[in-house]
Amino acid sequence: MFRRLMIAVLVFALAIPAMAITASAADYTFKYANTQSENHPRSKSMVYFKEQLEQRSGGNIQVELYFSGTLGKESEVLEMVKLGNLQGCRGGLFERANKKYLMYTLPFMFANADQVVKVMNSDLGQEINKGAMANGFYIPATGVAGGMRQPTNKVRPIKSVADLKGLKLRTPPIDVTIRTFKELGANPQQVPYTEVYMALKTGVVDGQENPFSNCVDMKFYEVQKYLSVLNWQVHPDPFYVNPAWYQGLPADLRNVFDEVAVDTMNYSNKIWLASEDGYFETLKTKLEVNVLDDAAYKEFVEAVKPVWQYYVDQGDFTWDDINRAQEIAQ
Repeated sequence: MFRRLMIAVLVFALAIPAMAITASAADYTFKYANTQSENHPRSKSMVYFKEQLEQRSGGNIQVELYFSGTLGKESEVLEMVKLGNLQGCRGGLFERANKKYLMYTLPFMFANADQVVKVMNSDLGQEINKGAMANGFYIPATGVAGGMRQPTNKVRPIKSVADLKGLKLRTPPIDVTIRTFKELGANPQQVPYTEVYMALKTGVVDGQENPFSNCVDMKFYEVQKYLSVLNWQVHPDPFYVNPAWYQGLPADLRNVFDEVAVDTMNYSNKIWLASEDGYFETLKTKLEVNVLDDAAYKEFVEAVKPVWQYYVDQGDFTWDDINRAQEIAQ
């Protein structure tokens, strides 16, 4: 009952023009939300999407943007898209769309984010996107959610697997992430993204893990002491669209929408990855930073091998899928 009430309240919020960046009246309206600030790379790419779609559709599609969790937490806006109360969103929780997105996130599977982009833009990547329809989402394109993910904490630097033991680490509610850090000896905790800063400040958790961009955007450095560069994972960033809204467009506008979506995710990858070096430089002035040496990196790789095998055993994807992705990435 409470969950339905919250969604109803958020739907009402969609009607408040002051909360969104809007265009003039059009034949179709696309309401598009995230949980990041307006200056975040994801948000900048959403502005690009708005500009391009309104222009290329000849003004027939109006885009309204909602930033900073205005409409709710990631789980709430994702549910709104599925129900059709919101037309699109960006964010995490991608395994709810298709379990195969988890393959992108296998620990230490890719050396860098560029390799992941190659897979996402391949036939294999398109197959994974199409698989989301079975769970109520149309995904015209997927990008990377920033660069490689790194843990921060306020207890000690992470220089070996043993240093993670017992750390209360906030992770997103994504099974592969939770399972990975349990395998490494940490104590994963689920805290909504918009509440992580306060959880770190009050000691509910010792640390968290995110790309450099999110660590700066959310000012996690104010309540953390150590940044350990593990390059352990990168997250996919699917563009979630309500299928019924999309199918309601005329064929020509569907084509325009798809073209703009692909261009936007390429743009998103470009600005997000280009910005990571700058974010890292900022964090080096705020936190004590350590980078794994080769021996420590190999120790982590060996320690997480059971995680890979677990998902193959679950049937979420196969070793053939993994090998195909790694071949494409090279």
